[in-house]
Amino acid sequence: MRQALVGAALALACGGTGNAARAEEPAGPERYVVTGDAIIEPLAGRRGDAALGQALIGERHRSLCILCHAVPGGAAQLQGTLAPSLTGIGSRLDEGQIRLRIVDMKRLNPESLMPTYHAPPDGARIAPAWQGKPVLGAAEIEHLVAYLVTLKE
Repeated sequence: MRQALVGAALALACGGTGNAARAEEPAGPERYVVTGDAIIEPLAGRRGDAALGQALIGERHRSLCILCHAVPGGAAQLQGTLAPSLTGIGSRLDEGQIRLRIVDMKRLNPESLMPTYHAPPDGARIAPAWQGKPVLGAAEIEHLVAYLVTLKE
């Protein structure tokens, strides 16, 4: 029983939710170019869908965003308080700045609690089956970016 629960928890944490946006993702992270504090170009050359990003941000077991951040319109008791609220993020940061923060926040702040969602983790202990695989795929990152840029104050 315990082994089944651990397996189910690992599947959820590693993306076993059946998310349609995930179905077409590549096995490894897309290449990207950092310019200043931003990734200017969309990953894999495609912009995301804000509606899919809004749905993904609320998936506590997939994107993990609301475990640490608060987002507008969400139930207060289900939102995180460890990181800044995402309310108005589209007024504070541009699309490229938001993209880099999701892809690899550690590049900007190595002490950040935020994980690298699309960059390979440096020096982390990762099970062999998951090595070289991003937490979120390029399309998922772009869906989140498309949604977050709409959050204006």
